Amino acid sequence: MATTRSVPAGPPTPPPPKTASTSAGTSGGSGSAPSEPVDGLETSALESLRRQVIALQRISSLGVLAGGVFHELNNALTPILNYAKLGLRNPDAAYRERALTQIVEAAQRAATITRGMLGLSRPGNINHREPTDLGRLVEEVVVLVKKDLARHRVRVDMKANAALYARVNPAQIQQVLLNLLINARQAMPGGGTVRLRVRQDATGRLTEMSVADTGVGIAPADLRRIFEPFFSTKTEPDDAGQGGTGLGLAVCRDIVEAHHGRLRAESRLGQGSTFTIILPACPPPAAASAGLRPA
Repeated sequence: MATTRSVPAGPPTPPPPKTASTSAGTSGGSGSAPSEPVDGLETSALESLRRQVIALQRISSLGVLAGGVFHELNNALTPILNYAKLGLRNPDAAYRERALTQIVEAAQRAATITRGMLGLSRPGNINHREPTDLGRLVEEVVVLVKKDLARHRVRVDMKANAALYARVNPAQIQQVLLNLLINARQAMPGGGTVRLRVRQDATGRLTEMSVADTGVGIAPADLRRIFEPFFSTKTEPDDAGQGGTGLGLAVCRDIVEAHHGRLRAESRLGQGSTFTIILPACPPPAAASAGLRPA
């Protein structure tokens, strides 16, 4: 699979505030090293190993999030029990209606948490694609990771344009977002802010999901290699056992490329990094069935 990386040209001695960037994806460009030809057996074995690495990364992420997710689920279930008991004890119809409203809201929150965990744990057919609301997808990932981020004093700032769709495997894109969020948290050992944005590009044909942190940043020399398998800027895993293998971003790149997209990285040393998932836009399900296309 061809991979392209590009670094913006600049003067021989770039000034310190200049932002370095690199990207990996299927759209355009040149400069990738030619790969050695492989036979069908080797290709099959490599594909099998790639799928195993993706599955192992997903399971590892679920393990890290499990404690926080169960805590959030308990927080959602507690008001259901409390309002149900209060509603049973109070004969007033208006009070019971308010209690039932609170129960429905808490149940919907619990369903969102459960749906996110089930999606990550059971990705189904890896080749399956469906029109997916990217804003909702990001929100479901935030629900799963919010407790872990809060424990490390990381605040989430999210803004999403309404009704942006792309044809994706939801579980796989959630896995990419989860990995990027964990990386962002690790880049801010003293806490900070992670900014999530979901938007269209100027043409309206591409969607962009960006994860930006206010952390330590990545040196330009390291940024050029950031998507290489087994390359890592981390000397060891963090306190949760995450990171240090050099496979996380390589797996993210493979997943995004399989969706005919690009994964772009930008960073300023000492000021933070931004990773952007760029995917082709598609109409929402109702519009797609009517034969409409993005403008």
